[in-house]
Amino acid sequence: MSTNTSTPSSASDVAAKPTNFLRQIIENHLTEGTHAGRHWGGSPGDAAHHAAGPVDAAKIRTRFPPEPNGYLHVGHAKSICLNFGLARDYNGICHLRFDDTNPEKEEQEYVESIKDAVRWLGFDWQDAQGHSHLYYASNYFDFMHRAAVYLIEQGLAYVDEQSAEDMRANRGDFTTPGKDSPYRNRSVAENLQRFADMKNGLLADGAAVLRAKIDMAAPNINLRDPAIYRIRRATHHNTGDAWCIYPMYTFAHPIEDALEHITHSICTLEFEDQRPFYDWLLDHLRAGGLIATTQPRQYEFSRLNLTYVVTSKRKLKHLVDSGTVSGWDDPRMPTIVGLRRRGYTPAAIRDFCERIGVTKDYAWIDYSLLELCLREDLEHQAHRAMVVLDPLALELTNWAEVFGSSAHTEACQLPALPHGKDDTDVPQRHFGLGRHVWIEREDFEETPPKGYKRLFPGNKVRLKGGYVIECTGCEKDADGKVTKVLATVVPDTKSGTPGADSVKVKAAITWVAQHDAVPAEVRLYDRLFTDAQPDAGGKDYLALLNPNSLKVVTAYVEPSLASAQPDDKFQFERFGYFVADRQEHRADRPVFNKITGLKDSWGK
Repeated sequence: MSTNTSTPSSASDVAAKPTNFLRQIIENHLTEGTHAGRHWGGSPGDAAHHAAGPVDAAKIRTRFPPEPNGYLHVGHAKSICLNFGLARDYNGICHLRFDDTNPEKEEQEYVESIKDAVRWLGFDWQDAQGHSHLYYASNYFDFMHRAAVYLIEQGLAYVDEQSAEDMRANRGDFTTPGKDSPYRNRSVAENLQRFADMKNGLLADGAAVLRAKIDMAAPNINLRDPAIYRIRRATHHNTGDAWCIYPMYTFAHPIEDALEHITHSICTLEFEDQRPFYDWLLDHLRAGGLIATTQPRQYEFSRLNLTYVVTSKRKLKHLVDSGTVSGWDDPRMPTIVGLRRRGYTPAAIRDFCERIGVTKDYAWIDYSLLELCLREDLEHQAHRAMVVLDPLALELTNWAEVFGSSAHTEACQLPALPHGKDDTDVPQRHFGLGRHVWIEREDFEETPPKGYKRLFPGNKVRLKGGYVIECTGCEKDADGKVTKVLATVVPDTKSGTPGADSVKVKAAITWVAQHDAVPAEVRLYDRLFTDAQPDAGGKDYLALLNPNSLKVVTAYVEPSLASAQPDDKFQFERFGYFVADRQEHRADRPVFNKITGLKDSWGK
């Protein structure tokens, strides 16, 4: 069910959720009526537009504002769950807004992938009346230009034609105040003309920028006359070539929030130093009557730092472009499309985001918690199956003697989901047992180590769901490698029959009969990096790639998997959870990806 179209949470539902400082802020605002009485014009707009509309039915408005310059990752999932979740819980609306102010790095492909990711996680931007709240910053370019002109007219912005190097040098640092630009005291008329020249394409890229006029000696460097518009001749995915000047993110973002009537603008802590400019800009635009009151407020929380991954878009793009991974959806990638292809579920990711909470503290979250959330979600829904990943032939030499024919097959079954209330409630999976079987190579030792309980000459084990067998020996090739294990069937010991307990054994092993085994490609994925913090402290993350992050084997799976569809998830008994690859799995060429093991065994 989508967030914006779901039934509003009851007070008891909200009270049951773990509290955090953002929830406390929102609840205080609702109690105090901070945002009550706001008008909503039915769409984003300026002060006059909203004043003409009815009182906003949404108690709060949040937004998820990705820049469409790459695929979303697990850190974005935290922000999606937070913003859409708060709107759901407090009878509000969450907007999906594309912060598309940088045409050189943005593509429609990324726009579509972001919409797909939000929907896959279980959220939507439709409200209860079916109105879409999908917005683009680029649709506000006209207003942003109007706001920039207003600042110039008020003496609060000027066109600076210093070189980038001079601007950088004159900005100062944390111990040295900046120096005024030689262009800082131009007249309003001259600034208006030069800004018009920028807009009309009369100046070259990089020849000038529009800067806010604040304080070059401000202790917060972000207030030292920040650039708010630059010249870029680049085709925009949404506006084409209509503009050759584009607003800077720090200028555009608060305006977007204001036009959309956002009440709680939630972002990560790296934007905390930008909040004074956010407030400075909106204070002036409100004073000029351009935006409505009450204006948005920005609130910061700590970003997700997850062990064994990198979440820098630049670094993730390099992994893709260099061929280190197969693409943005490589199952080793922390992207949402990668997690989805790996076999993660939306419920597991939402549960993970709920568990890690929301704070201002900088902390690392262990990847094993994400895997735990997944195991708990899959435990009761992933059908069981037997699979042989490292096949070794097993021949039951007395098969014809016991069953009257070498070609005889025994019908066997095991629970597909061993969690039913009774036997009639448990779905079953069916497979056959014959003279020739595949077993795991590690399940036979000619000379067993101490404590070994599986197949070795003279020892008995149970073929899970089948018969007890007794190992009699093995065959080897010229190099001494075991090529076949020999064993005999112990009659009248089939699982589920009265004689099943007549022979006691210390082990049951998984197997697949050769006559109905399904060959499959199995991709054994592991963590992409060997270091828990691969790009922290200036580390070379590329030097910390895990050489064993992918191993591909040809395996045999039981026949119940012959009908598996892409994205179907299973528990391969003893090995972990696996998923039929959503891109390459076919009936005539099954491909399964390892999602995670049955328990956390990393580094052990």
